[in-house]
Amino acid sequence: MIVSVSRRTDIPAFYSEWFFNRLKEGFVYVVNPMNLKQVSKINLNPETVDCFVFWTKNAGPMLDRLDELRDYNYYFQYTITPYGKDVERGIFNKEEIINSFKKLSKRIGKERVILRYDPILLNSKYTIDYHCKAFERLCKKLHNYTYKCVISFLDLYKKTERNTKTLNLITMTIDDIKEISAKLSNIARKYGIIIETCSEGYDLKEFGIKKGKCIDDKLISKIIGYQLDIKKDDTQRDVCGCVKSVDIGQYNTCRHHCLYCYANFNYGQVEENFKLHNKNKPLLIGEVRKDAKITVRDMKSVKGIKLGVEQISLFDDV
Repeated sequence: MIVSVSRRTDIPAFYSEWFFNRLKEGFVYVVNPMNLKQVSKINLNPETVDCFVFWTKNAGPMLDRLDELRDYNYYFQYTITPYGKDVERGIFNKEEIINSFKKLSKRIGKERVILRYDPILLNSKYTIDYHCKAFERLCKKLHNYTYKCVISFLDLYKKTERNTKTLNLITMTIDDIKEISAKLSNIARKYGIIIETCSEGYDLKEFGIKKGKCIDDKLISKIIGYQLDIKKDDTQRDVCGCVKSVDIGQYNTCRHHCLYCYANFNYGQVEENFKLHNKNKPLLIGEVRKDAKITVRDMKSVKGIKLGVEQISLFDDV
């Protein structure tokens, strides 16, 4: 099974000690966000986890403990945006984050550290020209430490529309999207970086930008050395290309406080939830309800045919 750590919150940045404690105990409890009485027990031993996919904006807290992952396969989706505290109110110093990105890449290899420049939003401050300059600075610093960058354009759900009112966002047109895509693609090509999109319906092939898979069966196959017997994740949107995974995070727990975030509904609730976090408990936040039903999740390996050495080593075409 592929385990996502996590789309719902930044576990590496805020809950890494809890995560490593879960590895030691060999399992984690995950609450169904649609029904708090339903709790899944997820086994986290190397025999059941084919690959971890980490999502983060700051891997710094994990860097000194990567040896504890030596029995596991994994890679990182690592987000670095050009926004300030007006948009990402709890984010760490960006230069420190860039340095952590470099250190992580040196430790595990640049094919396992995917840069994310998303979501892209526009207003009077964060213009297309601003994005181009910021993206070039980022590529210049990180082109030796990653081979791929994932981009997406801001989706305004009801809660994100409410949270971003103070930003006076400009609604992007298809012409805006094409202009940004063309310019970012040219910059990335200059630095030898591939650009792919995340959950976008737009066809941007004319700019050399393909639709990507953040939880990527092709990349995972090369990392673990096996073809994968796995399907598209039908719990995600139709435009999402990700394959099936199990997410072990919880909503309303990420302390970056990014105004565009779809996983935080209420920032006061985030801080209240954080007070309920116990690094030694199997649940990320709080205790399992007395009326909850705990079900052991069936964790089947998705490994298929073993790949040859020459197939595993060729990361240039992932």
